[in-house]
Amino acid sequence: MSGFENLNTDFYQTSYSIDDQSQQSYDYGGSGGPYSKQYAGYDYSQQGRFVPPDMMQPQQPYTGQIFQPTQAYTPASPQPFYGNNFEDEPPLLEELGINFDHIWQKTLTVLHPLKVADGSIMNETDLAGPMVFCLAFGATLLLAGKIQFGYVYGISAIGCLGMFCLLNLMSMTGVSFGCVASVLGYCLLPMILLSSFAVIFSLQGMVGILLTAGIIGWCSFSASKIFISALAMEGQQLLVAYPCALLYGVFALISVF
Repeated sequence: MSGFENLNTDFYQTSYSIDDQSQQSYDYGGSGGPYSKQYAGYDYSQQGRFVPPDMMQPQQPYTGQIFQPTQAYTPASPQPFYGNNFEDEPPLLEELGINFDHIWQKTLTVLHPLKVADGSIMNETDLAGPMVFCLAFGATLLLAGKIQFGYVYGISAIGCLGMFCLLNLMSMTGVSFGCVASVLGYCLLPMILLSSFAVIFSLQGMVGILLTAGIIGWCSFSASKIFISALAMEGQQLLVAYPCALLYGVFALISVF
């Protein structure tokens, strides 16, 4: 035990005492007072300059609670576009871009060649009606014993591509491929009447030739009227009607023969 007490005495031996601490006064202004002298074998004068507490920036007091810190910014919760429940959401057909009112107006415009076309409606990219009319045209050909679905879709794609290039060269505003396909598809409706008539009667006589010529003129006139109204191409209807007549003439040949 004597050896252990001697070890503790040697280990904690120092020149510092509590009386010296109570008698010393520290100079925080950096004027070289007792603070700058060597203290316990360490030179504090070589450290950086001490900044007085009155020169430091005051800190804001903490006003929150334990485990509940205050938030300087409260993010706003995102509001849904159509509402919070399913009742405020639009119908599925509206989200898909299918408007039966516009489809009916376009159909009436095609069936009535002398009716003025609404350019704002006709300039829409609506492919629901054209797809139905193409299927109906292929179905009527099938009833006549002609399986021509591949020819119908192939000729339609080539014709739409050709009219798309031609109208972009002729018009100042330009047109999209979907708009061209939509107009040409809607104007295929009179050709469905021709193919339906071919199911019952033969179109290879004089009556059939006249009827086929009238249907081709009907389709091409309706398509050119819609293109002129939608693209503001005044005075160019005959130039647009000619390539449309060539396209619908191919469909008429499929229906006749």
